[in-house]
Amino acid sequence: MRPVYLVLALWGAVHPMYFFIQWFLIEGWSLTGLVDGWRANLASTGLTWDVTIAAIVLIIWILSEVAKTRNLRSLWAIAATICIGVSCGLPLYLYLRDRVVYSRDTHTVRTL
Repeated sequence: MRPVYLVLALWGAVHPMYFFIQWFLIEGWSLTGLVDGWRANLASTGLTWDVTIAAIVLIIWILSEVAKTRNLRSLWAIAATICIGVSCGLPLYLYLRDRVVYSRDTHTVRTL
């Protein structure tokens, strides 16, 4: 599954960024304008909160597992989540986590 997670992380980075860059080219490089767009109506506000809550949960999950496993590479997924989004951070974390979970014995899943 690791290659699938890596492909999904790349897709989750490139696809949303395409739309953000298009928006910035049309509207200008204003972060306040972008945030205003996220609050343009109730649907976009609800979606913004949905993604924000998912990002917070993902970051908490990553920090709790890093505390147990000492897999410090997984912290890159927090940076990806904050800078790019959950669509990149979650599959990147699963890619980095899968390396630790299955690394010692390919037949036994380690309990986290």
